[in-house]
Amino acid sequence: MTGGETPPFSLAVIADAHFHDIAGDYGLPGVPAGERRLTLYSWARTRESTRVFNESAAALSAALEQVAARGIRHVVLLGDYTDDGQRRTTESLARLLTRQEEEHGLRFYALPGNHDVFGPFGRHRSGDFLRADGRSVLVTSDGREPPPGAVVTPDFRCEGLPAGLLPMARFGYFRRPEFLHWETPFGLNDAPEARSYEAVSADGRTRHRLMDASYLVEPEDGLWLMMIDANVFEPRNGVFKPRSKRAFIDSTAAGWNAMLRLKPFILTWMADVAARAKATGKTLLTFSHYPVIDPLDDREGYEPRLFPGGTILKRRPEPAVAEAVSKAGIDLHFSGHWHVAGQSRRGDLVNVAVPSLCGYPPGFCVVEAKGVAVAVETVDLSALPLDADIMALYGREAARTGGGSDAVSGARDYGEFLRLHTQALVRHRYFPREWPAEVVSAIEGMRLSDLLADERTRPAGDVPPGCDADEAVIALIADWYCLRQGGALALAGLGERRIALLEQLARLYAETPEASTDRAIAAYLGLFFRAGLFHLERARGPAWPAA
Repeated sequence: MTGGETPPFSLAVIADAHFHDIAGDYGLPGVPAGERRLTLYSWARTRESTRVFNESAAALSAALEQVAARGIRHVVLLGDYTDDGQRRTTESLARLLTRQEEEHGLRFYALPGNHDVFGPFGRHRSGDFLRADGRSVLVTSDGREPPPGAVVTPDFRCEGLPAGLLPMARFGYFRRPEFLHWETPFGLNDAPEARSYEAVSADGRTRHRLMDASYLVEPEDGLWLMMIDANVFEPRNGVFKPRSKRAFIDSTAAGWNAMLRLKPFILTWMADVAARAKATGKTLLTFSHYPVIDPLDDREGYEPRLFPGGTILKRRPEPAVAEAVSKAGIDLHFSGHWHVAGQSRRGDLVNVAVPSLCGYPPGFCVVEAKGVAVAVETVDLSALPLDADIMALYGREAARTGGGSDAVSGARDYGEFLRLHTQALVRHRYFPREWPAEVVSAIEGMRLSDLLADERTRPAGDVPPGCDADEAVIALIADWYCLRQGGALALAGLGERRIALLEQLARLYAETPEASTDRAIAAYLGLFFRAGLFHLERARGPAWPAA
């Protein structure tokens, strides 16, 4: 680069931080740990969640340390920046980000995710927290009929719009004097009442004025960040009590599919911004919490055949979304929500899925942009150390319940901890919620030698010698999920031996007919492992999509 050239813009993109303040006051005394008093979720709750809770604060701090060390000033928070939008949690996060601004000169630009706010009125939240002896206690904001022993505190309630944004107001949601330009789809006024639209139920009986939190900001000359609030709280058909959370469809599975129906004005604004950016030579980057293209790029349709009622399928954006976003002049979009790392393309439109800080694989993205040239690097946080006090308390909980800690006590670093958490998810979430019961009943507890020999589960072809017969099947299934979520990051995280074993299984089961009725379990496993081969090929593809 010559001395007269303008350097590229640099920024970090952090998705799904799910920050939980482990030293926060949630109405509990906390667990003594040296000079700290820890307020920790139970492992029993964690192993059923697609994110870990107690490790989130350390992961966010580590990510921001790396951002500051790289000399990056701008940080996009792609939604779900809080655990569950609790008042006290949001306030704690705002204080942390303000300190980062003051100490390192960072500037943050936030978007709401489905965990940060809920509709216009908010909703109650609850969680199981640990006591010093390993027992758990329910903490809730709902004081109507709490169970015996529960801790009731209003600080655990998730706020609605705009109240839930106010603690985070300085992080892009409202105008700051140093911004070179700032606007919303409604104009230059940043007042919440000037940024509302009417949401109408499908039957036309219910109407609500809701705030849209989208904005365009120019933090430095020539760089435009278009921040899209793709949270859609759609009124349900019928009549509901005032301020009832049941009056709205949860935004979790709606995303851009609902945007096309209820917030088409956003696409009109996006097209206008894109045209102005092109005309004035601005570098435009577009962000929302929800993807505009399937982050798994599942063009073969594995997910609907494997998990027809699964979470992924419910959250998948329809093809019309990519068509509408591309028509608006957007060719690059960053998303979170799915806790997936990777890129997918439809025509000229690329969706970059940014991984979560508290799911496998942990990481964030660094973006360098100059004009239309954009480079994206994914920073892996797997090597972070674990908090010994938190791990000790998990062990205390496991000793008390007798249920074990799902082997996470043996994790050497954060990446391995999250891989073992994924294995716990298979047992405690995916098997009971998404897998056919007859398949789970057959394979649960199997070793690989059992799987390859049992008449119900063996592949159609001959099994060559050399398979790792002592491997637990559930560990292999967890590896499959890690590969699906992690893409290229999972290749290094799982290691050559485990990747080779997955690939061998996929090829062994390649000849097992999907339509088999006499060996339906083997047929299902055949489809499952073949999907793993698809995810492996995707992981080995180019790190940044070629034109």
